[in-house]
Amino acid sequence: MYIIVVGGGKVGYYLVRELLETQQEVLLIEENPIRCAEVAQELGDAVVMQGDGCEASTLERGGAGRADLVIAVTGDDEDNLVVSQVAKHRFSVPRAVARVNNPKNELIFRKMGIDTTVSATSVILAQIEQELPVHRLIPLMALKGSDLEIVEVKIPPDAAVVGKPIRDLLLPHQSLIPLIVDADGQPRVPTSDTVIHAGDEVVAVTMRETESALRAALTSPTPLGPTSFP
Repeated sequence: MYIIVVGGGKVGYYLVRELLETQQEVLLIEENPIRCAEVAQELGDAVVMQGDGCEASTLERGGAGRADLVIAVTGDDEDNLVVSQVAKHRFSVPRAVARVNNPKNELIFRKMGIDTTVSATSVILAQIEQELPVHRLIPLMALKGSDLEIVEVKIPPDAAVVGKPIRDLLLPHQSLIPLIVDADGQPRVPTSDTVIHAGDEVVAVTMRETESALRAALTSPTPLGPTSFP
């Protein structure tokens, strides 16, 4: 496999080093000549090429036409998007992976056809969101080739869905629940008769644009009834 990595910062450097240890053919493209020299001294001259990875001429010089994978890991989201777009559309690279520094840009990258996005911020946040009461929906994985993703929702004690069977839930269009993990950590494949309990971890499949609606459907509290006065 021939892999091109664009961006010679710490992420790019360690990524290339690990890939070389797996006996892959790897080329690192870095614009800064000083950084190129530093990486070349560590990894070898044959592994590093100086140039702007956003330019088609640079990618062509680096052999993008035969690359199996291009990974853009610069510190600039716009550059990473451009690199990935040029690799896929100009050189027909089968797969492009892009680092996303601002998690809010992930949706843009996906809509632009980038195969895989990696956001360190999102990964770290996903590890702690279960402990944050204001965040109850955790994206787990995007499904390739569609706008669907797998998410996890923890059911709060005051949720209106507590005590209801799945058949009575008003879920967004194209959303379904393939797995529930109860408060004791026991997984089960639900049926339409399965009752939702407080503390359940619900694993759902939904459209990206209906995440908020799904979260509301599963976590919103029971609405208060009309107040009566004596």
